[in-house]
Order: sequence, then C-alpha cells, then structure tokens
Amino acid sequence: MTLRTTELKEFLDEKAALYEQPKFIETDPVQIPHLFTKKEDIEISGFLTATISWGNRKSILTNAHRLMDLLGNTPYDFIMHHSQTDLLHLEGFVHRTFNSIDLSYFIRSLKEMYTNYGDMESFYAKFRHENKLQNAIHHFKKEFFVLPHLTRTEKHVSDPHKNSAAKRINMFLRWMVRDAKPGVDLGVWSTLSPTQLSCPLDVHSGNVARKLGLLKRKQNDGKAVLELDTALRKLDPKDPVKYDYALFGLGVFEKF
Repeated sequence: MTLRTTELKEFLDEKAALYEQPKFIETDPVQIPHLFTKKEDIEISGFLTATISWGNRKSILTNAHRLMDLLGNTPYDFIMHHSQTDLLHLEGFVHRTFNSIDLSYFIRSLKEMYTNYGDMESFYAKFRHENKLQNAIHHFKKEFFVLPHLTRTEKHVSDPHKNSAAKRINMFLRWMVRDAKPGVDLGVWSTLSPTQLSCPLDVHSGNVARKLGLLKRKQNDGKAVLELDTALRKLDPKDPVKYDYALFGLGVFEKF
C-alpha cells in the first residue's frame, strides 16, 4: 500500500466505525426490519422497505411503518395467507410512484417465491456468482416477474445487467448479510458473505467517493458500482461495504 492509500483507509475505517452505530437506525429505513425477530419477517419487511427507499427520508419512514401496519405487522403471515379481500385493503397505499397495484403484485410474487424456494436467502444463494451478487439480483428480477403483471411495476426492481446501480437491492442485501453485532445491519443470512456485497451507490456516496478518488465515472450506474467495488475491496476485501457508512455519513451528515 502507498502512504496515501494507507491514510485513506485509516480515514474511512474511522468514519465507518463512527456511523455504524445503533443510533444510525434512528433516521434510517433499516429501523423497519429491526422491528421483527423472525427471519422471514425481517427479509420481507427489509425488501419492501428498501423498495420504497427513495426520496424524502421522513416520508420513507412514515410510509414504511404504514406498510407494516397494512400487513398486520406480521408480513410473512400476511404474504403466505392473504386473501383477495386482504389485498383490497391495501388500496390507497402510495409512495411516490409505488402504489397499491405494485404492492399487491409484490405480495403475490413474494408468496410464489417463498413457496418455491423457502426463503429469499435460498434464492440468492442459488444464483450467486463467484464473489458478487449482481448476477443473483438479475435472476431475482426475472423470477420475481413471472406472474401476470403490469409492465410499470417492473421499474421498482432494478437489474444490474441493464447497467443499473441497483442501490436499493444492494442496500437490502447489506442489511441481510453483514454482521449484526455493531447494531445496524441484521446479519440473518449465513450462506452469503460480506465479501460478495456491492456498495449501495447513491448521489451522496457517489459524490464523496469521487472527491476521495475512489470513483472516476460520473454516472451513478452499474459500471460505477463495479469501479467503486474494486476500489473498496482493495481497502478491505473481507468487508468492503462497511465503507458505505463512511461515504454516506460524510455526504449526508458532514456535507463533505
């Protein structure tokens, strides 16, 4: 390592440790899956929350809590045993462009996935490719939309094979896979490794990464994720996505 790289690693390690604390969840959507203890409830609440995690953070939290209320605060039980009448009770839910039509499809598709694979972890484990999960995300989207649906609903699940940064799914995977001990991520998936995760790249983490010389590409797309992944793995190959806390915290809380 050059001195500059050493200094950068020390700086980012310090910032990652600063922000990966339980107090982080007070203003973050990750607080939603923390409401649950059952693995399936954590998965489903995490996936649905990550799906609507764009826009104003206060609005995200308000709507995510409302969504859990609509599912009776037992998301897995609702998914597996809902009736058509239950789906009608979802009418009126909306977060930006994600509405009750999209939500009803997500409910039906999740039931199909749990019926066929047992849980979401098993699906991702089946389609992982070497040290990355982008291929698994691609296959997840293909499998998720096998039931009859409106084309518009597909935009709510990203596909890295179409050069999407897939920020929200990468964030969801971080929640499920990374160690729960620091108090933020939940670590309920044991068959996948933090080494396989990709950074949930957004405008904040992207801007900070560019200022620090970790990212040159101007667009926050799939190619940028690959470039950033490569840089972060050099700093910590075992847990590269811990630096998401550093990049996000520097951008949002410190206006770096």
